Amino acid sequence: MVTTVGLLQKVCYIMPVILLGTLDTKGVEFQLVRDLLRQHNVATLVMDVGSQGPPHFTPDIGREQVFSAAGSTLAAVLAANDRGQAVELAARGAARLAADLHRQGQVQGVLGLGGSAGTTIGTAAMRALPFGIPKLMVSTLASGQVKQYVGVRDVMMLHSVVDISGLNRISRMVLQNAAAAMAAMVQAGEKSRESGARSQAAADKP
Repeated sequence: MVTTVGLLQKVCYIMPVILLGTLDTKGVEFQLVRDLLRQHNVATLVMDVGSQGPPHFTPDIGREQVFSAAGSTLAAVLAANDRGQAVELAARGAARLAADLHRQGQVQGVLGLGGSAGTTIGTAAMRALPFGIPKLMVSTLASGQVKQYVGVRDVMMLHSVVDISGLNRISRMVLQNAAAAMAAMVQAGEKSRESGARSQAAADKP
């Protein structure tokens, strides 16, 4: 028999938000967003999909895992020296890893940052997840036609206004708003699940 306390503990398990992007070119920005989410008491899982320089900080899921999930290797990607192929493989691997994490109950949301490559990779992972999971892409492309990135999923696009290349007054404000928006969506979801668990527990009482 499942007690009310046990049911609530199961429902209130804190699943992380996936932060997905290139830590070689956008590492400073991702570190800021990660720290902001932590300040909002939101757990994070950082996935590095870069393939150029070394990551700015150590991710939870490295690029080696991403390319392996796509059926390739980091060494092969570096040897090919083909940016288009690297983006395609990173998108495929990130999508598969995100779907696997969701099946394991380890995804509470996805937040990405990037230009054309980062947006392609980040939204591929978002589209691999079901409706209802918060999906937020901070992108330099968000002010244009985004149908190819959103598809039929509930992906939210936030215009970065400026290039995501270092922190300044504008980019810092955009990233702060992005982190706050993701935190609010995640926390609202937690409250909804808690309320549902309480209602179910009350209905199960003899």
